[in-house]
Amino acid sequence: MKLLRVGPAGAERPAVLDETGTPRDLSGLVEDIDGTLLADEAALARIREAAASGELPALDAGSRIGPPLGRIGKIVCIGLNYHDHATETGAAIPEEPILFMKAPDTVVGPDDTVLVPRGSVKTDWEVELAVVIGRTARYLESDEEALASVAGYAVAHDVSERAFQIERGGQWDKGKNCETFNPLGPWLVTADEVPDPQALALRLWVNGELKQDGTTADQIFPVAQVVRYLSQFMTLYPGDVINTGTPAGVALGRPEPKPYLRAGDVVELEIDGLGRQRQELKAA
Repeated sequence: MKLLRVGPAGAERPAVLDETGTPRDLSGLVEDIDGTLLADEAALARIREAAASGELPALDAGSRIGPPLGRIGKIVCIGLNYHDHATETGAAIPEEPILFMKAPDTVVGPDDTVLVPRGSVKTDWEVELAVVIGRTARYLESDEEALASVAGYAVAHDVSERAFQIERGGQWDKGKNCETFNPLGPWLVTADEVPDPQALALRLWVNGELKQDGTTADQIFPVAQVVRYLSQFMTLYPGDVINTGTPAGVALGRPEPKPYLRAGDVVELEIDGLGRQRQELKAA
């Protein structure tokens, strides 16, 4: 299934995408698309049955699409998780996953405005595969257990301010948690529709120019390994999100003068089977 949330920010309605691409209203069946729903197999089965019946009311296909997941618990991010991205930035291949966190309040819809922070001169783009947890995961022992804890996948844009991240001291979090810095969606695609998360193509354009063109096959730490690894350090709960890293092609890895984002730029990104995003940048 392709689950989504449609409507004004803060008042989105849960929906499922039908075979024609029309969002169908689920608000008569469930309160929201969130961790509680993803952990409830019976509720998910009711959604599948209702979607198959063709009786769910249609929502306006032109309405705003919000983030496909509400009440996100935490967002755990993996840095330098593609061989080609590590190479372009001159970084050594990490021996273990590099972890940092993004606050859930950075999440916006896939086509919402992204704000360039005040004082920013190095706002950068990063297309990423997001993993959404659907089952409590702690001290997992196998990759099979790890994948079984995944409810689904989505497109994430891990917007980053490199000067804040790298040049201002402390943790990376300063350059990762600015307002609007995690567009998510358009859909949460359930795991049964993604048989191999290591076979997905990712692409990103800035002002129509292709900047990133990669594949999850290039990940240093595959999805199953990342989920299993994280479960050794923290408990993952339904509704948690993992941003799994970005392929080569970011502004940071380009020759000087690096083409960082500015107000007025338009970024578009997509992952095969998971949908497409489009954001116009404006000054904060």
